Amino acid sequence: MTGPTGVTDPAALAERFGLSKSSIRPSLGSYLRELWSRRQFVLSYATARTYAMYAGARLGSLWQVLTPLLNAAVYYLAFGVLLGTKNGIDNYVAFLLSGIFVFTFTQRCMTEGSRSLALNLSLIRTLHFPRATLPLAYVLNELNQMLVSMGILFVIVGLTDGFAWRWLLVVPALFLQVMFNVGITLVFARIGTFVSDVSQLLPFITRTWLYASGIFFSLPAKLAQIDAPGWVVQVLAFNPISAYIDIVRRALLDEHERNQLPHAWTIAIVWSFVMLAAGFVYFWRAEDRYGRG
Repeated sequence: MTGPTGVTDPAALAERFGLSKSSIRPSLGSYLRELWSRRQFVLSYATARTYAMYAGARLGSLWQVLTPLLNAAVYYLAFGVLLGTKNGIDNYVAFLLSGIFVFTFTQRCMTEGSRSLALNLSLIRTLHFPRATLPLAYVLNELNQMLVSMGILFVIVGLTDGFAWRWLLVVPALFLQVMFNVGITLVFARIGTFVSDVSQLLPFITRTWLYASGIFFSLPAKLAQIDAPGWVVQVLAFNPISAYIDIVRRALLDEHERNQLPHAWTIAIVWSFVMLAAGFVYFWRAEDRYGRG
């Protein structure tokens, strides 16, 4: 079929042979089904990334254990010893580790996820697949590190405080945080693709978030010491990371039962479902634009 100038009309040829644009955005339902069909790719890619992270190191995968412990040691020296935040908190080592591990899980998902598409442009431009598989693989990779960190934390708490059945509450808390991390990673994956400077801003954003999340001290106890108004506690409690940290500490530490944040479970659940849904929709709406330019 030819046009007015005698040249074959591409649109007509595409219609005749049943062809469609490779970059067209599918419906949300179709996109989720296709994403589920690529779950093996997500798992394999995450496993490969975990292996590649430590392949060149002399100690290899042992760094999965050493890295969180060394980070915790630095924070313990700086805040627990030099600034004295450990005073008045029983088992401060476990208290500090639980906060650092939970926060680092979300922090690394955000920072690594913001570069997940930009670092894989050649793959995106070569193959057709749901682009969300890449940020999801990065979250799965960080989840693997988080599980190692939690294993270390369980050993420390077991040796210092003993085993308790309430530890099982860590499982739903971690599940909720994974949901939240998937959503926020998808958000920053899209932003990082089109706004390259976001990777430079994220360290400042996450550092501010770090100090506002009650990682180095008990947030309710500290606010009570300075006689802060009740509404300040409520506002800070809406911080999702504070809620996840509070739930984990409540599950592991007896002492934390007296200084827990109000409505932490409700806040954690709401944040998880809202962020997961919003993140998927936000990322999906730009599916046909990734890899262009």
